[in-house]
Amino acid sequence: MDIVMIVDTLWVALAAVLVFFMNLGFAAVESGFARSKNTVNILSKNFIVFAVASLGFMVLGWGLMFGGDNPLIGTQHLNILNNANLHFYKETLTSNVPFWGKFFFQLVFCGTAATIVSGAVAERVKYMAFILFSFLLTLFIYPVVGHWIWGGGWLSDLGFLDFAGDTVVHSVGGWAALSGAIILGPRHGKYDDSGKPKAIPGHNMSLAVIGLFILWLG
Repeated sequence: MDIVMIVDTLWVALAAVLVFFMNLGFAAVESGFARSKNTVNILSKNFIVFAVASLGFMVLGWGLMFGGDNPLIGTQHLNILNNANLHFYKETLTSNVPFWGKFFFQLVFCGTAATIVSGAVAERVKYMAFILFSFLLTLFIYPVVGHWIWGGGWLSDLGFLDFAGDTVVHSVGGWAALSGAIILGPRHGKYDDSGKPKAIPGHNMSLAVIGLFILWLG
């Protein structure tokens, strides 16, 4: 391993750690702005969603995202476990970083897309429904859109560029969050009998501000 590979790998690892650390920021902001009775549920969701994202992205997501230059979806070497041909992915993104370094870097962004949804449906989504949705998002939806842009798909062929995930991560997470919010509707008690909105203040502004600074750093 030459010095360039070492430096590049350390930089990618540091960036991945910062993005992974943002999960704590999301959890703090979301729970701080919610009511105290829902704190445990929200913190638990933010913890388990990354575990679910890791499973979905490892089982199939990575392969669908980077498995060849098919315009719509990855089709080659989809299973990266069980002694898979990881050399196929040597030139994916960069040849200077080992496969599992690249995987971790992409995984934390995948998890971020799923975590974005959590805040939009806070206090009104069933626990198992959210976990199932997060699994499907990270197993299939996010990887397919990611393939279009970062995996050599049709948008990439058109010259579309996304350097930091504005579309791949935040737009996918945002549209998924909007879909969930539309399906679920407002929180119970958000509107009075005349349809006038009522404030539902968060229970811990200190926690919310801590989360803000963690996200800012990430």
